[in-house]
Amino acid sequence: MLDSLLTSLQDTGIATAIREGDGLFPWIESVHVLALTLVIGSIAIVDMRLIGWTSRDRSVAQTTVGALPVTWCAFVAAAITGGLLFSSNATAYAHNRYLQVKLLLIVVAGFNMLAFHVWVGRDSHAWVSAADTPMRGRIVGAVSLGLWIAIVACGRWIGFTINTVT
Repeated sequence: MLDSLLTSLQDTGIATAIREGDGLFPWIESVHVLALTLVIGSIAIVDMRLIGWTSRDRSVAQTTVGALPVTWCAFVAAAITGGLLFSSNATAYAHNRYLQVKLLLIVVAGFNMLAFHVWVGRDSHAWVSAADTPMRGRIVGAVSLGLWIAIVACGRWIGFTINTVT
C-alpha cells in the first residue's frame, strides 16, 4: 500500500522532471542545502547563546527574536525543497535508514524546541547575561545543537547510501 503511494508520487510530472532532467535536481538540492544552512546557522546562534559560548552580552530573548524569523522562513524552504527531492525517487528514499533517522531527529528537535518555548524558557526574558541562563536552558541548547549536527550527518549519508538497502 505504502509503496504504491510512493510509486504514484514519484511518477508525477514534477517528480519525473526532477529525476530525469539535467539540471533541476542539482538546483533544488542547492536551494535545499542553502536553506538548511540558514536553519542550522540561526538555530546554532540561539543554542550557543543558551550554552553561553557566544553573544554573552545579549539576552536570550534578544537573540531568539532576531533568529527565529530566519529559522522559520528557511525551514519552510528546506521542507519544500526536501519534499521535491524526495518525490524524485520516493520509493528509494522512503526505505533509506539515514532519511528515516534524519526525519525522526527533526521531530525530536521540534519537541526539544517546544519544550524550550513552553516550559524551560518561559522566563528567558530574564536571562540577560550568560551567567543568568540556568542549567536547564544550557541543556536544551546543547541537546538542540547535538540534534542538528546529527541531522546534518544523516542528511549527508543519504546521498551515499540511496541505492543501497541500509
